[in-house]
Amino acid sequence: MRRRFESFGFLIMCGLLWAGPNQAPTQDVPPQVTAIRLKGQNVTVFEEFPGRVAACEIAEIRPQVSGIIIDRMFEEGARVTAGQQLYQIDPAPYQAAHDRAEADLNKAQAVVTPLEIKEKRFRDLVEIEAVSHQEYDDVQARLAEARAEVAIAKAAVTKARIDLDYTRVYAPIAGTVGKSMVTRGALVTANQSQPLAMLVRLDPVYVDVAASSADLVRLRRQLGTLRDIPVALLLDQDDTLYEHPGVSKFHEVLVDEDTDTVKLRTLFPNPDRLLLPGLFTRVRIPLTYEDVLLVPQRAAQRTADGSLSVLIVDNDGRISRASFIETRALENNWLVKSGLEAGDVIITQGTMGLRSGTIVEPSFEQSAEEAGDD
Repeated sequence: MRRRFESFGFLIMCGLLWAGPNQAPTQDVPPQVTAIRLKGQNVTVFEEFPGRVAACEIAEIRPQVSGIIIDRMFEEGARVTAGQQLYQIDPAPYQAAHDRAEADLNKAQAVVTPLEIKEKRFRDLVEIEAVSHQEYDDVQARLAEARAEVAIAKAAVTKARIDLDYTRVYAPIAGTVGKSMVTRGALVTANQSQPLAMLVRLDPVYVDVAASSADLVRLRRQLGTLRDIPVALLLDQDDTLYEHPGVSKFHEVLVDEDTDTVKLRTLFPNPDRLLLPGLFTRVRIPLTYEDVLLVPQRAAQRTADGSLSVLIVDNDGRISRASFIETRALENNWLVKSGLEAGDVIITQGTMGLRSGTIVEPSFEQSAEEAGDD
């Protein structure tokens, strides 16, 4: 029996020697991985900035003449039209001043008429030397003085009429009037510091956005002058989207040195008067990136120096590690700035234990965007 086993082992050894050194051992099956092929696509990113509502127009109603308020002609909180009367100041003293100014005008005009007749008569007489030139010059001087008095009287009438008109306080703009600061019987003075009421136009309204100087540079590069760019509004109370879209109007030309921010002004319709001046909101500005690459965040690894890297599969199925620079995160993807190109195949699943140089067999997902949303 022992001789049989020795003979069988001898035959096996002879067979291995006969196979020769060129016979390669059987290779292992390449590991299966999930991958995507990068391709350029257009994406829209929404930048959000804090904002504050400001009135489109605001007017502080102040008296331009002094007197007693005898009537208030509006309801507090009501909408008023431009030119609508709001207050009535006692007009009696101003009516009297106007009447006196007109009387002074009539008196001055009464002086002018006989002097004009006399000047005309002396003009004819001086030509035939019936009167002296000195007498004619005196008549001309008195006539000029009388006409100047008429001009002064006319100016006084105009001033008295303006003051009389100012006793009726009108709304300079259309809008919503707030509470009245004075009541009937109150004494007001011309150009006093305290307004009689505040008048605010609430449709449309401005929303002023505070953006950092770096954000402004990025927005200018993407959107140009930042004029008439569609924007949206988020209400902080319930974090809902405001139903009326707005547009950007302009940005300040100076950077605040203390906060390093620039004010960007946007305009929103406000037909329901939901947005009130002083309200804090958030403005959403869309930025469109064309022909960019998206890498699923689960496919990238953060290295010790803070950079991102992915495993790339070449045409032979061999993998290598490549670093890239991201612009920003977009949902579950990284927006690639540099380091990768369209057509690169990157591994998204099955990277455990893989090293550069390993040959793998990839199965492809549909797109980077869909892979990042899983």
